Parts: sequence; C-alpha cells; structure tokens
Amino acid sequence: MKIEHTNIVYISTGSNMGDKLENCRQAIAALNKTDTVQIESISRFYLTEPMEYSDQPWFVNAAAKIRTSLDPVNLLAVLKSFEVEYGRVDSGVRFGPRPLDFDIIFYNDMIIETPQLIVPHPRMHNREFVLRPISDLAPELIHPVFNKSIHWLLDELSSQNQQCIPMEEMAN
Repeated sequence: MKIEHTNIVYISTGSNMGDKLENCRQAIAALNKTDTVQIESISRFYLTEPMEYSDQPWFVNAAAKIRTSLDPVNLLAVLKSFEVEYGRVDSGVRFGPRPLDFDIIFYNDMIIETPQLIVPHPRMHNREFVLRPISDLAPELIHPVFNKSIHWLLDELSSQNQQCIPMEEMAN
C-alpha cells in the first residue's frame, strides 16, 4: 500500500546505450512500483542530439510528473540507485554515454542548493531535451528562479536548433 505522496516533482530521464527507449520506459515503470513514488504523467519520448560531448550516440529523453513522500535528497538517492541498477558506471567522461540518467528538474516550487543537489536543475533552461518533455506535461509551470513559464523558456531556446525529435514522428 502506498503512503500519501504530497510532493509534486518533475524528473527527466534519458538513455543512449542499449535499448534506449526500453531503458527509459522500464525505469519509469519500476519507479512507479516503489512505495514512495507515484507517476502522475509521462511526456512523449524524444530522440535527441547529444550536447556538451557530441562523440556518442543520440539519446532518448522524456520527463515525468511524479508525486512522492520522499524529501529531495532521498529521492535523488532512489533515482541514482536506479541508474546503477540499469548499469550506469562512472566512465570519467562528463555528459558521456549512459544506459540511464535521471534528474530532478523541479521539486514543488523549491529552490535547493546543496553540494549534492541543485533544484531547479541548473542547466535545464539551456536544454531542449529537458524543456520540451516538461512542456508536454506543464507548459505553464513557472520556473521559480527565472519566474518564467516552461513554454516561454522553450520559445527563447528555439533559436539554438537543438535536435529534439518526437519519436512517434520517426515511425511515420
């Protein structure tokens, strides 16, 4: 039986190793089976161009709106444990290939800055692969630092031409 989940959190997920889409789908489903997390909604899945370190396969990315009873640090620990379970190891390459990545993008409307966690995610406003899936779920959600909507942030970013292709378009 699940306990009451009072915190609303937006997380992103991504993978560029193995069956990328299935890694993301399975990890979200497994997260929903825990007693501490309930998935409210999931964005579309996107095929996205790597950033920062381009010599690697493209990613599959998505976002989920969740409810949780966990505080931010414990939620981060759970997400990181799923990454390890799916085979993530520290390759020494920042932003390098990985079978699974989870990030906390928003935790309620909190602003958190600790050595282990910064929320809202500090680079989200520069990443279409984060903004577009979050926009699928909550385009009018207000970024608590910038005081701008996700839709506005995405519009501002659109001139950078980051490749973020909805996967259902690729099936056609």
